[in-house]
Amino acid sequence: MITILFALTGLAAGLECLAVFNSWREVEYFAKPAAMLFLLGWLLLSGGLDGPLLWFALGVAFSLAGDVILLLPDEERWFSFGLGAFLLAHVAYILGFNFPPPPLNGLTFGVAFMVIISVLPLIRRILLSMRQKGLDALLLPVRVYATIISLVLFSALMTLFRVDWLATPAYLVSLGAALFLTSDLTLAWGKFIKPVRNGAALVMVTYYLGQVLLVAGAVGQFGNISR
Repeated sequence: MITILFALTGLAAGLECLAVFNSWREVEYFAKPAAMLFLLGWLLLSGGLDGPLLWFALGVAFSLAGDVILLLPDEERWFSFGLGAFLLAHVAYILGFNFPPPPLNGLTFGVAFMVIISVLPLIRRILLSMRQKGLDALLLPVRVYATIISLVLFSALMTLFRVDWLATPAYLVSLGAALFLTSDLTLAWGKFIKPVRNGAALVMVTYYLGQVLLVAGAVGQFGNISR
């Protein structure tokens, strides 16, 4: 059953990417929530809800809620609500990564600096374009969201240097967080600056790969399959 759920996650995610690329809106209504439902089921059966896995399960659940909200008619009206759902998902992932918290040392500041110099120029460019378009009401929510998702990447990258994390799960969650950030930045760039070629499909591919890798890494670290 566990293998079936993982396969169904991939099939639903692939179908959603095809639906986005081909503008099959009716297919999206099924495939988009189905992918995250199957992923949540896989997490629950593979690792349960013990310890930090509870936070990762909540992260998937809030992501599912965000996906459903953004499928509603009049997407512009519901955009802030979808943003809020994904914000809660990222907070849940941060909590999952940081129980217990990483040590505070020079390496911690080095990883934080690397994340800042990588992400900040892109965020500033997006915010500048939003100001130019008169979207001042969204500036604060986007700033908060950008800060939180940067903390997800920071928290994931820190696992590479933590003695309490296994090597393979650390690589998986680090790549997953980077892909998730890529998805969000591509979405924001296309929405607030200029369209990205095949941007919608790119957003979904990196989103699903990121989510799967985050969950697989968390299950590998905290779940039954690593014990």
